Amino acid sequence: MKDILDRLEKRRAAARAGGGVARIEAQHKRGKLTARERVDLLLDKGSFEEFDMFVEHSSTDFGMEKTKIPGDGVVTGWGTVNGRTVYLFAKDFTVFGGSLSEAHARKITKIQDMAMRARAPIVGLYDSGGARIQEGVASLAGYADVFKRNVIASGVIPQISVIMGPCAGGDVYSPAMTDFVFMVKDTSYMFVTGPDVVKTVTNEVVTAEELGGAGVHTTKSSVADGAFENDVETLLQMRRLIDFLPANNEAGVPEWPTQDDPAREDKSLDTLVPDNPNKPYDIKELVHKVVDEGDFFEIGAAFARNIVTGFGRIAGRSVGFVANQPMVLAGVLDSDASRKAARFVRFCDAFNIPIVTFVDVPGFLPGTAQEYGGLIKHGAKLLFAYSQCTVPLVTVITRKAYGGAYDVMASKHIGGDLNYAWPTAQIAVMGAKGAVEIIFRADMNDPAKIAARTKEYEERFLSPFAAAEKGYIDDVIMPHSTRRRIARALAMLRDKHVEMPKRKHDNLPL
Repeated sequence: MKDILDRLEKRRAAARAGGGVARIEAQHKRGKLTARERVDLLLDKGSFEEFDMFVEHSSTDFGMEKTKIPGDGVVTGWGTVNGRTVYLFAKDFTVFGGSLSEAHARKITKIQDMAMRARAPIVGLYDSGGARIQEGVASLAGYADVFKRNVIASGVIPQISVIMGPCAGGDVYSPAMTDFVFMVKDTSYMFVTGPDVVKTVTNEVVTAEELGGAGVHTTKSSVADGAFENDVETLLQMRRLIDFLPANNEAGVPEWPTQDDPAREDKSLDTLVPDNPNKPYDIKELVHKVVDEGDFFEIGAAFARNIVTGFGRIAGRSVGFVANQPMVLAGVLDSDASRKAARFVRFCDAFNIPIVTFVDVPGFLPGTAQEYGGLIKHGAKLLFAYSQCTVPLVTVITRKAYGGAYDVMASKHIGGDLNYAWPTAQIAVMGAKGAVEIIFRADMNDPAKIAARTKEYEERFLSPFAAAEKGYIDDVIMPHSTRRRIARALAMLRDKHVEMPKRKHDNLPL
């Protein structure tokens, strides 16, 4: 019996060694951890249960039968994050460059199926050279099997992709269909075709970092939702993100103990909005002062910075936040901001996470670039997303809410459950100057009359009371009481239930 156990331990040790000491050292020299080191960091200590440790490929082409390594380039299994079940797979770059083979794909699809049956989140840690070209179409078939499961799981269990090294070809499409994608600065990149192919086809000379590095995908393409300095910080932040997410679409949001009184008031909020309506202020200050312990996990922080999205907690329960940011482009809605917010709102609604919206928006960004770029359709995505929501929607207008942007930002008319306004709120079709110049065009040559008309318009419309008189605003609240009012609203709406018309699926304006 002892001989059998010794043989088992030797086989386990061989599997854990991956591609061997030299390749592990090479991985470390690049500033990267190995697949198993990453798994140990992500999961609670001692909680990892590995599956398919001894799986090997069955390819015989190009001499592949002479090179077989247990695990075949991917580590799969399950464990816990702060006691909550999580499934995961981690590509092992030390084994065949983490490339995907038929056997490798079967390991991933197996863990995807297990996660779906258990209704638990799944995390993919990517560090791969792409398809294993020695296997030809078998590797392509493996990718498609993974893609199909990504789609089936969408909106049922949270799916998180963490890009921790190269990620090319078929390996980029699976992350693109998951809920969140995060990268590691300087050591990870994503692209459909690499720099060499780009040079051959287009004569364009570009580095891997310029083509698909973290800077590109967090600021320009919006493929990634964030990037962190190194493997360790990235994985610790993923633990933090998972704490905010439900296990599945029916589990309800997680609830964590908190010492932060839901009725806490913050007098500093009474002076947050400047007296000058054209002067900016940081909406993140409001978010941080409203959430439990100031703990806010921002999504897409470097992209479309004129809108802020992310997760916080109120009374210990997860909440999604969407907020216009007056510090960037005065908080206007443009194509990028609309897409970013729409995707976040749809995620929250799919997983029954309540949404709090802070509004300070002067309208949609004008100009030919926006119109040619499809602002109408992109703006409609956000309108569609909010209108489709069945989760609790609480909206607070802090200052400007002008034109169609007022409607789009979770207004009462498209489904807002409780819509509050600060006394500084200005709800109107447009700003006073523009409105007066249109309404009283005949008086344009009389500055005194225009000034009087402008003051009249401001007093009548640039306040929350015109909307409150019609019931579009449920209450005008004191800024310092914002957290308390939101907490009470969410408690009241906890069992909200909405019946939607039966359909196969909607037709989002993509």
